[in-house]
Amino acid sequence: MFSSVTVEDLGSDAPPVTLSVDSGLHVGGVILKLVEKTQIKRDWSDHALWWEQKQRWLLRTAWTLDKYGIHADARLVFMPQHKPLRLGLPNGITLRLRACFSSSVFQTVMGICRMLNIRHPEELSLLQPVEEKKKKKDKNSAEEIYDLTEVPLSSASRPCLYNGMPAHFADSPQMEAIYKMLSVTQPPPAPEVIAKQYRAASVVDKAHIHGRWLDSSRCLLQQGIQENSRLWLRFKYFAFYDMEPKYDVVRLTQLYEQARWAILLEDIDCTEEEMMLFGALQYHISKVSQSEPQMLSSSAAMDDLESALQSLEVKMEGESNDMSNVIVCFRPKRMTLKGYKQYWFKFQDTSISYFKSKEESIGEPIQQINLKGCEVAPDVNVTAQKFLIRLLIPAPEGMNEVYLRCENEQQYAQWMAGCRLASKGKSLADSSFQSEIQSIRSFLAMQKTSSGTHGNAPANDESINTHSLVSPRYHKKYKAKQLTPRILDAYQNVAQLSLTDAVMRFLQIWQALPDFGLSYVVVRFKGSRKDEVLGIGPNRLIRIDLAVGDVVKTWRYNNMKQWNVNWDIRQVAIEFEGNINIAFACVTADCKIVHEFIGGYIFMSTRSRAKSDTLNEELFHKLTGGHEAL
Repeated sequence: MFSSVTVEDLGSDAPPVTLSVDSGLHVGGVILKLVEKTQIKRDWSDHALWWEQKQRWLLRTAWTLDKYGIHADARLVFMPQHKPLRLGLPNGITLRLRACFSSSVFQTVMGICRMLNIRHPEELSLLQPVEEKKKKKDKNSAEEIYDLTEVPLSSASRPCLYNGMPAHFADSPQMEAIYKMLSVTQPPPAPEVIAKQYRAASVVDKAHIHGRWLDSSRCLLQQGIQENSRLWLRFKYFAFYDMEPKYDVVRLTQLYEQARWAILLEDIDCTEEEMMLFGALQYHISKVSQSEPQMLSSSAAMDDLESALQSLEVKMEGESNDMSNVIVCFRPKRMTLKGYKQYWFKFQDTSISYFKSKEESIGEPIQQINLKGCEVAPDVNVTAQKFLIRLLIPAPEGMNEVYLRCENEQQYAQWMAGCRLASKGKSLADSSFQSEIQSIRSFLAMQKTSSGTHGNAPANDESINTHSLVSPRYHKKYKAKQLTPRILDAYQNVAQLSLTDAVMRFLQIWQALPDFGLSYVVVRFKGSRKDEVLGIGPNRLIRIDLAVGDVVKTWRYNNMKQWNVNWDIRQVAIEFEGNINIAFACVTADCKIVHEFIGGYIFMSTRSRAKSDTLNEELFHKLTGGHEAL
């Protein structure tokens, strides 16, 4: 039979090359005939055949045309497997690099992360970008792109380092400058740059963005991505494993930048007090990074000691397994005025019980509340001495809301730490209880305002552009000179932190926000007549009422027995313990995206220190692949 093959390297105007081939000829033989007929002498090792009608690469060169099912009418294209891609990073920099168009997106991301020296590439993926608002006068402003297309592609699991950076970045001063841009935090963006970025106005807008993730199981070409297309590299799974500042300079910097932009563009909600603290930390990080060029860790001896201590993984039992206090409690009901009542609360294992008084606590409680699987959110204003813990407790009819009002910081830190651990199924005896209390206390300390002098903070307003440090909502609410003293007050509590500690603290506070790590999809639950929102988090799924934005129900992955997708009707079905079954169809995204998120988070939870260097790619595809995994 005769087969016509388009050779990409001959140019778009060149006619296809016609070959006389037999259906028993293997793909390697077709490529050999093709190369001989073109009479071009070059390295063809990266080239392969792409079957246009079937949207499939013919990578098994030993297979015959007959085995692939290829006939004379097949449109084949002979082209490189690695092509240039414009890649937008979380810090706003755009790189042009050669990416693999024939592997799964999962493997392509692994290759990109290897090149950029980012460990744990399974946490990242590629996203179709959202175009920012362009004004007429910006039409001619060309975007600066940093070229890495000459970097040789390596199959080694880890890049060879030279002076702390991959060897390919040490080749020239220009390449070294690019690596510095990847590993050093960017200065605060100008307010007009923030205003120009796309901002999701609602949870539905966020759902549309989260529907743009590429399918990890399929290659770029199968998803319509062409040479020089623009994509975003972003952290997709908010389960950050084995974060080590010594080895993760680029990873840490890019994660900080993604978190910073999430705050500035209001992708995640935070209180005004928290926004001032985020602003102060950004200001401090920007200031310190000018004097500390990179996030440097402690001495090698200390690192060895730390890793030795971590590998011991000693579980220490707490002294006490319960605590009790007088706490004011409020259970909101519709159509009633808010009213708080004082009770004697007792915390034991993963439950809290409350009684009318301490004397009655030896008897039966008024109610016992199991906190396992509940939502725990802070509602704190240190200046106003307001220390509330908001609990959303799963119940058959939905979520029951309870507020606990603590008297002081100490009580709040202990009870908040207890509630957080209990929600994960851990008791007060867990070894992390004290560190959780300390983390909460240090966060509260940072929110305290200082009435004293501003120490080494700048005295004049010109040296700090506060509108670069907060989201646009505060640009409208306050003038820059009104924000300055508030940010500088918060700055006093973080001014002594090193660059690494400041970045880690920023990420720690970001991860403590109630909506941290949630990706949204608009869905239609089986039996329902209205659209609702499904929030997918690192350890749970939440059902959100679209009309009022309230959390209706929470389901934890550790209570999940199984989940599956009916690919014919595009419906996701999940079974939980307690004979709970849910099913829904996706409105703003393909159900493959939801399937991949759930499977991906379950995969993230299987990682352990013992095997942290080897990535079980087969298991990832088994959990996320759907049709392709079968």
